[in-house]
Amino acid sequence: MPARRRLLLASNSTLHGGGYLDHCQSHIRSFLGQNVKRVLFVPYALHDRNAYAKMAREKFESLGYKLDSIHEALDPGESVRKAEAIFIGGGNTFRLLKTLYDHGLVQPIRKRVLEDGVPYIGSSAGTNVATISINTTNDMPIVYPPSLLALGLVPFNINPHYLDPDVNSTHMGETREKRIQQYHEEPNTPPVLGLREGCLLLVEGEKATLQGKTGARLFVRGATPTEYEPGTDLSFLLHEGPEKL
Repeated sequence: MPARRRLLLASNSTLHGGGYLDHCQSHIRSFLGQNVKRVLFVPYALHDRNAYAKMAREKFESLGYKLDSIHEALDPGESVRKAEAIFIGGGNTFRLLKTLYDHGLVQPIRKRVLEDGVPYIGSSAGTNVATISINTTNDMPIVYPPSLLALGLVPFNINPHYLDPDVNSTHMGETREKRIQQYHEEPNTPPVLGLREGCLLLVEGEKATLQGKTGARLFVRGATPTEYEPGTDLSFLLHEGPEKL
């Protein structure tokens, strides 16, 4: 079943020095190709959905794609069932996941992507919800979803906007690395791929490739973190359980 999945998971929507999705627009165009004409946008991670949809629509139309926002649909579930491609944008991951559950969209989106092969693009929070759970989001729990389990399109977790520890910093708070390690203190926790700003993960069936301008850091419970550069084949994350990594 996962052999049909096609995912483009970005760490962030905006990179310093550029506009909305500028840093990954070539990846988006290559990913969607010419067969996709319309993209279904899910703006649930932000409060002002109209403004968010307007920004996303302008960007995708500049790339040659029409964009429909799910918040404007009378029947969100029907929109998912008819979607040619799905893009879930960034914002607050808890708000996003709660709204997906509120509208009964978790399983329909999962089915469209894993069974029907509908292309899925995620950015930031949209990347978080593509994974097993949102346990490794950076966001505050401003609302309470019924579960932290997400779409489960890949068998691991991601930490978007991953920041490396600053050896020159006098800040005494926990680093991102330490927080992920604390997550792995719990039993049976899956690997966490820390995507730095400007980094993307392309998943096509059973193949996963790191793309973008920056690298990623992989955290596996009980192991030393591993660095990976753009272009690296990370397909093993799709095939191996945590105990084999």
